[in-house]
Parts: sequence; C-alpha cells; structure tokens
Amino acid sequence: MNFTLYLFYLFSFVLVSSSLVVVSTRNMVIAVIFLILAFFNASGLFILLGAEYLATLLIVVYVGAIAVLFLFVVMMLDVDVKPLENINRKKPLITMLVVILFCEIFLITKFSSTNYSEIVAKFPIPQDVHNVKAIGKILYTDFILPFQIAGAILFVAMIGAIVLTMKNEARFIRKQTIYSQISRHKKDTLIIAKVKAGEGIDL
Repeated sequence: MNFTLYLFYLFSFVLVSSSLVVVSTRNMVIAVIFLILAFFNASGLFILLGAEYLATLLIVVYVGAIAVLFLFVVMMLDVDVKPLENINRKKPLITMLVVILFCEIFLITKFSSTNYSEIVAKFPIPQDVHNVKAIGKILYTDFILPFQIAGAILFVAMIGAIVLTMKNEARFIRKQTIYSQISRHKKDTLIIAKVKAGEGIDL
C-alpha cells in the first residue's frame, strides 16, 4: 500500500463519519460544522483523483458560501427544535426505504461497472494542458453567455435572500436615513451648556 491509498482511506473514513454525524445529530450548528468537514474531505478525494478544479470549487462555493451562509441563517432564525413524536411509529417504513435505497445504489454501481459496449471518448481530455486551464478556456470562450447568466441569477438570489431576512422591527435592524444624516446642522445636534457648580443640568 502506497501513501496515496492511505490518504484515500483516511479521507473516505472521515467523510463517511462526518456525513453520518450530519444526518444523525439534532444540533444544527454541529451538523453544519461536520458538513464543512465532509466538504473538505471530499475535496481531498478530488485532489487525489487529479480534479483540482472540482476540489477548489467545492471549498470555495460550498464551504465558503453555502455552509457558512446556512450556519448564519440557523443562528439568526433561532429555530426551536421540538422532539419528533411520530418518528417511532414510522421507523419500519423508514427502515424499508433505507434498505431499498441501498439496494438500488448497489445494483446501479454493479451494472454501471460492467462494459456492455465499447466506450468511445467523444471529448478527449488534453494531456498537455492543466485541467483548470482547460476548463477555464472552455468556460470563458464557448460558454461565456450561460456563465454570465448563471452569475446574474445567483446575484438576484443573493439580493432576495437578504431582503427576506430583513425585519421591519426597529429592535432588530437599525436602518440608515442618508438624507437626515446629511442635512443635520450643528445647532440642532450640539448644545453647549454652562452648568454652575452644585446646580446640575435640566435635560
């Protein structure tokens, strides 16, 4: 066994373990933290496969944006986790669905690994160009319009998420009134009071 195989087993074990913690814990903050750990280990597996672009994309997009944003949303919403009373009655159904799902995954994996016909590479991978450079060249030449449209859609979605999280109550958000701040005068905001000793000041 070489060092790469040891790294594969390490990343796979931590990835599966953190994924089980994500789906089993009831604390959402802990679930998000272990989700970030799962993303890091998945990016490590991508690096071992030679897909550096996917590894970087997984860390930048999912860890740096989605997971952290989800963590802030969970902390802002202050969700009250109530005990689920109907879970015990549905355990046989959930167990049956899990067994069926794993059987389907096993069958799909088994049949997909069997070659029934000759595999022809319609889009051969260039060996003399780094994969990040090759993806960037295709993305910014042939698919520049869909790429820019996807960026605009994500920008609109970000603005919509910010608007939805804003509240009308003044105790949550202090909004700025730019015109009132600019139009303030010194005589309206500053009072110079000469107070005599022992008399105090009337506010």
